[in-house]
Amino acid sequence: MSWDITGIGAVAAIGQNPYDIFDSLCAGRSGLAELRAFDVDNYRARHAYEIDDRDGPGQDRPLRATGWLQTAVAQALADAGLDEQADAVPVLVGTTLREQRSAELWWRQKTQLAPSDLHFGTALRERFGTARTYTFANACAATLYALGMATDMIELGLADTVVVAGADSITESAYGVLDRVQNESPLALRPFDRARNGMLMGEGAVAVVVQRSGARPGGTHAVLRGVSMNCDASHPTAPDPVTIAAAVEDAYRRAHVRADDIDLVMLHGSGTQLNDAAEATALSRVFAGTGADPLLTAIKSMTGHTLGGSGLLSLVMAALALHRGVVPPVLGLENPIEEASGLRLVRGGAATAELSTAQVNAFGFGGINAVAVLEKGAS
Repeated sequence: MSWDITGIGAVAAIGQNPYDIFDSLCAGRSGLAELRAFDVDNYRARHAYEIDDRDGPGQDRPLRATGWLQTAVAQALADAGLDEQADAVPVLVGTTLREQRSAELWWRQKTQLAPSDLHFGTALRERFGTARTYTFANACAATLYALGMATDMIELGLADTVVVAGADSITESAYGVLDRVQNESPLALRPFDRARNGMLMGEGAVAVVVQRSGARPGGTHAVLRGVSMNCDASHPTAPDPVTIAAAVEDAYRRAHVRADDIDLVMLHGSGTQLNDAAEATALSRVFAGTGADPLLTAIKSMTGHTLGGSGLLSLVMAALALHRGVVPPVLGLENPIEEASGLRLVRGGAATAELSTAQVNAFGFGGINAVAVLEKGAS
């Protein structure tokens, strides 16, 4: 069984819609800048990949993530040719921090915040009339988990159309935790480079419209062939290459593809020592002896780690890459890690190729893994 991706929407540090974001990625434009949300003197790290929509440095405001979420959902609905008053369409939202930043501002600066504002469903109902919203907090794999749930809903006859979305803004508490637990203070997020030294947070929102195959006449952005997910719970922070490989192989089984069918891999690529090594090791094992030679990229090198929405943002960028035959580079990748020596990482500039099938990886703390496989849609 397969499902159509008929609408896309996204907002990130490097663009206000999916097409601007993709163009920025292909041009190697990064959203990295000095931290604007709060006082950088309190932390070793001084940079992040923030959306520049504040009045000035340190002048943060509540409900930014909610606003981006509404924008991304509106873009996706319009792109799919659906009415914005989509009361019958369920919305599944993946997130890591939800509106935690708004709670911080309420506590520290006494900004206005109602308890109902902490749930994305309130704003979605007010803007789109949405009657059914569900929030998934599966760490950085949240939106691909939500995507898998959307396919289940359609297959079970619970809906013909589902919106899957994700949103996160940078919070001071999360930024501070990362600043303490990372051994070094990264100047930039550099996936799969030997000089990588940690993750930096990004901001944004993303949404896709998923419909039963053939439900919308005309073109589709991509055909979703399958989504796999697992959780090994083997360690709070260290990913397991064996379990990652199992998730990849299960995605192939669900999608009815083989390793050598994959033309493009959108890597999780968080820029941390353990994640990048584990992901590269897992893929090297999966592709070994299969004849597979896909292009691989990691967009967090320019968007930062957009947390719960990162997997779905990679999927949207994969859909555009399949259509355009262009793959963005991994920015800052100069000396690839040994574990990736047999992988064709795109670096130095965008690569052009005939592309048909893509794999999208998303991994989270606690061994939460999700992998999606999609095909190029009909124009």
